Amino acid sequence: MRWPILLSSSTTRLLRFTFLPFQTHPFSHNKFSTLNLNPIANPTTVRDTLSSYNNDWKRALEFFNWVETEFKFQHSTETYNLILDILGKFFEFQQCWNLIHRMRNNPYSFPNHTTFRVMFKRYVSAHCVDDAVVTFQRLNEFNLMDETSFINLVDALCEYKHVIEAQDLVFGTKKTSNLSSNVDGFDVSSNNTKIYNIVLRGWYKLGWWSKCWEFWDEMDRKGVQKDLHSYSIYMDILSKGRKPWKAVKLFKEMKRKGIKADVVVYNIVIRATGVSQGVDFSIRLFREMKDLGLNPTVVTYNTIIRLLCASYRYKEALTLLRTMHHNGCSPNAVSYQCFFASIEKPKLIIELFDGMIESGVRPTTDTYVMLLKKFARWGFLRLVFLVWNKMEKLGCSPDASAYNALIDALVEKGMIDMARKYDEEMLAKGLSPKPRKELGTKVLGGESVEE
Repeated sequence: MRWPILLSSSTTRLLRFTFLPFQTHPFSHNKFSTLNLNPIANPTTVRDTLSSYNNDWKRALEFFNWVETEFKFQHSTETYNLILDILGKFFEFQQCWNLIHRMRNNPYSFPNHTTFRVMFKRYVSAHCVDDAVVTFQRLNEFNLMDETSFINLVDALCEYKHVIEAQDLVFGTKKTSNLSSNVDGFDVSSNNTKIYNIVLRGWYKLGWWSKCWEFWDEMDRKGVQKDLHSYSIYMDILSKGRKPWKAVKLFKEMKRKGIKADVVVYNIVIRATGVSQGVDFSIRLFREMKDLGLNPTVVTYNTIIRLLCASYRYKEALTLLRTMHHNGCSPNAVSYQCFFASIEKPKLIIELFDGMIESGVRPTTDTYVMLLKKFARWGFLRLVFLVWNKMEKLGCSPDASAYNALIDALVEKGMIDMARKYDEEMLAKGLSPKPRKELGTKVLGGESVEE
């Protein structure tokens, strides 16, 4: 089933350019023909529009091709990389390679390191490790088979929980996959701090805390020179691994060794201190950081706001939110999500949500999903649709999590026909609905979900 592709009203406003007026295309059935687009399309607007379709690859690709054919828009490597990321998210790898072949024939859009970093990321996130390695082996065709590409491949493997394969690729300690043979000709130093940091972070992403501690000790045994990034990763590991007091201890050790902390390290230790000693001690570190001339980032403020909200000190958190602008740091969606996660009053949440949008902060998909699930759990279907309609109005294409949150809410209220409509809409977009016995949907293998 194919649903018509229509642009939201907010996207239509986004695509109104200030130069020459767009004359309606003679083929009135064109899905984008009602837009008032300038023939000289603004690259920023094209990028923003593609990003708004990141959960709908068909619409994104149609827009990508349409703006090129209708207005002779010259796609750059950057816009190609955006569409490749969207297509790869939905495993449309053949489409990706078709576009890469188009890129290499145009000097203005020739593939770069980011292009193949996207491909590595999307292949590995789909657990197609061999395809990622084969892609790396093809990089001689693009004069990109170098250390940067190799590190991008290792980073993708570690980012998406294929750390064992990454270790085999780098150190050759495991021969089962024969990945180590793919790096012949590269001088991968056995004590390369950057590589070790990437692998350490990979174990962190897996949440294998004992392996993280073991690998940290292995770095010492092999004489790897630990840098600030090493310490920041391991402090985060200790904090997330339910040993925040050890993260604080490591911070003090790092300072004794004369390693100058940066904002990232302070952000981590502020959180660890808040968890282990309370938010007031975090605020002291926050002031210490400012006294050292380090400007807090939005992550710093969000960390304090989250700790305050967790302690039910909402007034102080709101005061901090309002002072961020005066300190040259604007709140983002996560700043507000700290409040949404803790507050239990629907009216206050909606007021904050509206204030967030009015202040120019754009909600992310995670913001919408958080609110959809929360209101659905409370049984407030009207508020669920209020959030859903706001999402569509602001041009954010729903992902699988958003659809599933809405469908769950509808099923819970017994609105099966409407739930089935959104279930079918998900399938039409290439998204995967949850199997639900109420809708007669099927699990993998073709069997229906039964009572």
